[in-house]
Amino acid sequence: MTQEPAETSTTKAEPSTKGRAWLIAGLAVAAALILIAGGFIAGAVATLALNAGSRAACNAVSVADRVLPTIVTVLVSSGGGNSNGSGEIITSDGYILTNNHVISPAASGATLRVRYSDGHETDARLIGRDPKTDLAVIKVESDDALPVIDIGNSGNLSVGQPVVALGAPLGLSSTVTAGIVSALGRTVPVPSDDDRNAILVGAIQTDASINPGNSGGALVDCNGRLVGVNTAIATVPGSGGQASTGSVGIGFAVPQALAVPLAHQLIEHGEVAYPTAGVEVVPIPHAVAVRYGVADGLFVQAVDPGGPAAEAGIRAGDVITGLNGRQAVNLDVLTTIQLTHEAGDTITVDYLRNGRTHTTTVTLAEP
Repeated sequence: MTQEPAETSTTKAEPSTKGRAWLIAGLAVAAALILIAGGFIAGAVATLALNAGSRAACNAVSVADRVLPTIVTVLVSSGGGNSNGSGEIITSDGYILTNNHVISPAASGATLRVRYSDGHETDARLIGRDPKTDLAVIKVESDDALPVIDIGNSGNLSVGQPVVALGAPLGLSSTVTAGIVSALGRTVPVPSDDDRNAILVGAIQTDASINPGNSGGALVDCNGRLVGVNTAIATVPGSGGQASTGSVGIGFAVPQALAVPLAHQLIEHGEVAYPTAGVEVVPIPHAVAVRYGVADGLFVQAVDPGGPAAEAGIRAGDVITGLNGRQAVNLDVLTTIQLTHEAGDTITVDYLRNGRTHTTTVTLAEP
């Protein structure tokens, strides 16, 4: 499956990136994993897609009645055009959880508004965003307490369990689709707006129909409790070689167990702090490695004096070739370690210096 940039219907502000190939359902088909921000169609349309066959399904009517008042359409306006995504209200005083790729233009001056399920709109402002996990929090002001989505437990999900997705695909506010949990524990790289991919760690895979504009919306259980934040979809190229942008039943959501705590960090601090190894690295392109006869890996540009990497003996000019047993050919492996470890954890680092292989242990530290 190749990764391609997400594009909205009216702007091409998202970055591009290249990825790797997958085999889907045993067939050697090229697919594209795309971020699902965007859309321009205005209006408030409620739809319902019920699962075919005899498998169990949520009472989507009951879920929609309970959850839709907590779901908003996020409207982004900038000089490059307009786009939309989705979000859910997580506090009664107006904090809204969404995806970073939905609101990233706001970091460069774009304006934000939200449309509620009853159709009225208000201005919003950016509180904080985390490109590493593709999560963000925005804030609206309201004289009255806002309805808040109930928080579930993504750790209790089971494969085959019915779920419901809510959001604004193609700008169609208050859209509801139903499906099941297709798989758990996916690690999914998706394009980000910084110098590396965002990594969806432990992502929930679902066949609930998710389309451009659903980004940032809620994936809920049959009790209407938030279990994930819809973030990405896989698409299969058509006969012309271009990937379709609609749902093929393979969508991914950031699990609630990761998204909600990070959202509260963004609310409190405006950013998320990750453990650090105290080293600055850049990937060595494979073609460059071949041309100069060096190993693929991460070139160490700088090491923080007295930091974890320096204490472990790593120096500027070294080439890191492995992290915790995984080949370190891009920044995704480093991002995954930051997302899945805490300060005080140790990691094994394989590196080259003057053509000789070394292995050391680095203890991650607070940033």
